[in-house]
Order: sequence, then structure tokens, then C-alpha cells
Amino acid sequence: MNAIEASRLTKTYGTKRALDAATFAVPEGQVVGFLGPNGAGKTTTLRILLGLACATSGAISVFGEDAARAGNAVRSRIGYLPDVPGFPAWMTAPEFLRFAGSLFGLSGATLRARVESLLALAGLTDVTHRIGGFSRGMKQRLGVAQALINAPSLLVLDEPTSALDPLGRKEILTMIEALRGKATVLFSTHLLDDVERVCDSVIVLNQGRVVTTDTVPALRDRYGGSQRLRISIDGSSAALNQLVAQEPWWVATERVDGGVVLTVTDVAAANRAIPALLQRAGCALVAYGPEQVRLEDAFVQLTQEVR
Repeated sequence: MNAIEASRLTKTYGTKRALDAATFAVPEGQVVGFLGPNGAGKTTTLRILLGLACATSGAISVFGEDAARAGNAVRSRIGYLPDVPGFPAWMTAPEFLRFAGSLFGLSGATLRARVESLLALAGLTDVTHRIGGFSRGMKQRLGVAQALINAPSLLVLDEPTSALDPLGRKEILTMIEALRGKATVLFSTHLLDDVERVCDSVIVLNQGRVVTTDTVPALRDRYGGSQRLRISIDGSSAALNQLVAQEPWWVATERVDGGVVLTVTDVAAANRAIPALLQRAGCALVAYGPEQVRLEDAFVQLTQEVR
């Protein structure tokens, strides 16, 4: 069963079309990356999903219920972390989580147990000072804990790791990884390394349209997985670059420590030509083989195709 289904979802603001017949599904139990460049329509989609905005046409459903008409029974199954969460600076983390839980009707031993487990998950159990003194990473972790206070079946995260340092990002991603199989997670972001680490599949949005939905490995395979070649050499990479750039199968060269990574259109032709090119460049071959495509490479090709 799908946790989310969107069918020809469209949203216009005057003459601007923020969403253009977007159609996609999010299977239950998966961590799904929601990708797209700035202005692609990601936040608009999330707002419609959460009932914070209305679609111009089309529909989006949550657990089989129309999001525009869903009542408290459905909404109580959703947890949400906005891109810029706000917190009462005078509260402590336990106080804030108890307040958030009370909004869902939680109380007594159930609420106490929920707060304790979420503080542990967020790494805030021993933090006693008020939220106003929290770092950005601590606030983001508290935001994820708040979004989980109602034990949601669907967790919606809008740019949860943006503006965080590497340690803060790692902490948030660890929390998301811990949810795999326990809840469905829709994870909107522009940080593709984060998606590669925690997501089962991705939805790519551009100019309000869904460009593709697929697993991360499938996207890598489809967009150049066998078209990047890493060559480690003993010699001048500059001399090799000049020769390679004249070949009809050459697309781009990326210099790396000890050699180059070539993007090519024809691997077989490159394999035949490279030994002679190395000899002409006066380079000795140290290692040679395919380079796995990054999700970033697939993302760039996908978003450029529809411009």
C-alpha cells in the first residue's frame, strides 16, 4: 500500500505554475528523498499534503484519504518538521515535548515514556538548559523528536539538514536511519549525499513536474554508471588531458589525486584508445576501471533534460 499518492497535482499562483500535473506515490515503510532545485515545487507539494494549502487541480491522498478533506484521524498519523522550525526559547526540551504530546491528547505514563524515548533518540537526555541556548543541530534534533511525539505513520521532513555542520547532519541522518521500517519518511532536501546515505528511493521534481521516481541504484545505473572511467597514472595528467579531449567519445575530465576521471559516451571506444593515448602522453598506467556514478550526476542530467 502507498502512504502517499499524488495524481496530476497542480498549483498555480496567478500566471505562475508552481506544480504542473505532478504524479507520484510513496510506498509505506520507505525513506523517500524528495529532490529538486530551488523553486521546483517541493515545499508547495508538502504544504498541500499537510492541508496547509489547496491544490488548483488534481489530488493528493494520505493513507487513502484525500489530503484536502482528511480529518484528525488521518492528520494524527502525520509528523512534520518544517524547514525553519520555531521553538519557545524559555522551555527545556522535556517541557516542549510534553507540550507537543499534550496537543495529541497524550498524558500520564504514556507521555512520560514517549518523551524519555525521544530525548534518548535525539541525544538530549542529559541536556537541562533551555532551548534558547541550543545549537542549530540540537534544535533540529529536537524538531525531529517533536515530529515523532505522536508516533506517526508518516514523517514529513522539509530540509532537515540544511545549514547544519557535518556533525549536525550526521546526527539528524542517524535519527532518520533509525526510523527505517518503523514509519514512512518523506525527506525533502537538496543535499544529495544525505539522500544516498538514508533513502530507499527518490522522487525528482523540476519546474513543478515529476521528472522521475526510482531507487538510488537504478538512477545511478540509468544515468552514466558505466560512462565514468577512473585512470590512475604515473606521469603528467595535463598531457593526457590534452590528448583525451580530442577524442570523439570524450565528454569531460575531472582531475583527482593520482590521475583523472573521464566521462565518456562510448566506453568500448575509450577502452581501445586509452592505452595508446597513455603511451603518447608518456604516462605509465597504475590502475584503470569504471567509476560509479554519483546521484549528483543523475540529478544534474535529469533537471537539465527538461529545461
